[in-house]
Amino acid sequence: MDFKELRRFFETHDDYLILTHRNPDGDTVGCGFALWNILHDMGKTAKVLNCEPFPKRYDFLYEGYIESSFEPKTIVAVDVADKQLLGDTLMQYADRVDLCIDHHISNKHYAKETIVDGNASSATLVLYRFMKEQGIPMTDIIAKCIYTGLATDTGCFKFSNTIPEAHIAAAELMAYDIDFVNVNRRMFDIKSMGRIKVENIVIKDMEFYFGGRCTVICVTQAMINDTGVDPAEFDGLASIPLEVEGAVIGITLKELKDRSGFKLSVRTTEEADASAFCRQFGGGGHIRAAGCEIKGTLAEVKAKVLAAAEVLFADER
Repeated sequence: MDFKELRRFFETHDDYLILTHRNPDGDTVGCGFALWNILHDMGKTAKVLNCEPFPKRYDFLYEGYIESSFEPKTIVAVDVADKQLLGDTLMQYADRVDLCIDHHISNKHYAKETIVDGNASSATLVLYRFMKEQGIPMTDIIAKCIYTGLATDTGCFKFSNTIPEAHIAAAELMAYDIDFVNVNRRMFDIKSMGRIKVENIVIKDMEFYFGGRCTVICVTQAMINDTGVDPAEFDGLASIPLEVEGAVIGITLKELKDRSGFKLSVRTTEEADASAFCRQFGGGGHIRAAGCEIKGTLAEVKAKVLAAAEVLFADER
């Protein structure tokens, strides 16, 4: 589907259910509410859903949002590369997705129609391209949503997926009333006391392998319960292991709520492919950031992951 066909899709369908991925980040939330505003401005009925309440830190993206009650006829997933990422409460829609808008090279093409560009820095950038090509009017709230997704998925424009177009788009979006200074402060500079406590815990117990080239942090459900901190504070820790000087691959293992296994989040430098690493376990993502789930105990999962890392470094020698 190209952008002309996408516009025709939006014009000829109605009653939209917009799905975002579990553990929502700025890109899936920004893309979801940007699309809601686009459809709302077209006179369409729509609502945005996640498998859990949206984090409070993104509440500035909900401005003007009105959730309607209706029977969905059209289901759209945004920034969701695999239907398994929808989470338990949204899995009822997994095989009914009509359209997926995404930027992950690992997209499983589970939707009836897919618009995916693996070279785009964010899903919101794909939506931005669509708006520009098709002359869809930009508003302040849409600009704020798109900018937030673009900034968060590029790590405030410092990750390797920051293509020149990302800077150009950001500059054009800054012309709108989006208060980008506050957006970036909320996304990157402000941490709750609970978050600081969590980071202190995982940093203290960080593990180092292969001469410090592989760093690992582990989060168990017992740890989450014992701290007494809001479980949401344990989201988004994946960048921490790669902050260590000399690290090539940073691995975060977070135990699933049912304790059946662990969610694996991988971040890498230019010396390793995170997506290829996670594909070994049925996952995927971007070259520098990817993930998957592995069943088993912490010892079992860690053994599998370190064995794969050992092969990675053996191949480099």
